[in-house]
Amino acid sequence: MKRILGFAIGLVVALSLTLFAGENPFNIFMILMRSAFGSMYDLGLTLSYATPMIFCGLSVAIGFHAGLFNIGAEGQLVMATATAAAIGVFFPNIPFPLAPIVALLGALAMGAFWGWIVGWLKAYRGSHEVIMTIMMNFIAAGLASWFALKVIPNPQSQNPETAMVSSNYMFKDYDLIARLFPDTPANASLGFAIVLAILLWVFLWKTTWGFELRAVGSNPEAAHRAGISEKKVQMFAMALAGACAGFVALSEVMGSAGQYRVGFSPDYGFIGIAVALLAANNPLGIIVAGFLMGALHKGASDLDLETTTITRDFSRIIQALIILGVAASGYWDWLQKKRKR
Repeated sequence: MKRILGFAIGLVVALSLTLFAGENPFNIFMILMRSAFGSMYDLGLTLSYATPMIFCGLSVAIGFHAGLFNIGAEGQLVMATATAAAIGVFFPNIPFPLAPIVALLGALAMGAFWGWIVGWLKAYRGSHEVIMTIMMNFIAAGLASWFALKVIPNPQSQNPETAMVSSNYMFKDYDLIARLFPDTPANASLGFAIVLAILLWVFLWKTTWGFELRAVGSNPEAAHRAGISEKKVQMFAMALAGACAGFVALSEVMGSAGQYRVGFSPDYGFIGIAVALLAANNPLGIIVAGFLMGALHKGASDLDLETTTITRDFSRIIQALIILGVAASGYWDWLQKKRKR
């Protein structure tokens, strides 16, 4: 309840700032709501934004539960998406439904590998995961861009993007969500995101591996005394986090675009941090938080058109203040516990 209150306070404070720009906060709020939910088309776009945000929120949450700050979801999803596109281009004759499965497995493997590298460096070299994930993000962006521009560029476009995958890698013809929201990027990967969140909740709270991961994150010394290998957990957690981010390839390559496009992500990996914090790293809460952030991102897209002083970048301010509001609610709980002691 306190997190919901923190969310509401952050939103109200952010909207109140528009008074300094000469705008009516209520009108800004109505623009956000109308742009996000005003029609089936708008709702489809909202869901298309929410899906990768859920995947990235889960990625960040896994790291947090293991005591790791995974800022590398952006690089992990970029490498995974480029890998899925490469498989679709280099192996065009794999039949459906095997083709999207192979591409997805390749994407998950690449995302997991990209995360595992950071986990290994953390475990065996003492490298800080924040610094390493930031560096890996830049490396991923450079590698994927080079791949799209020099290895398998799209011969029919001047845009920095890979060639299109063959149609047997796409599941649009069998996608109920795509049919429900035509002419939008919304697709069945939303269902995968919800299922993945449920499975991760079960994993974290109902399995031995999940308990060990949370034990290392909450008290590494006690976990070590209990015989839990901190190094193995760190490597496993970062690999799992990378795989979660890699699911974005399912939405982008097999679900909608059919290719890797340089710059397709509006910083999904970093927005995932906000999603995870808003949901208190609860996988089930991340479904709701991802949807809220997706609605906010889509809603802000019309601010450029319907106001003279507020742009779509205002959504970043709203996100920041919402996070501060939610974080403040957590600080209040901590302060009350400290006073009781």
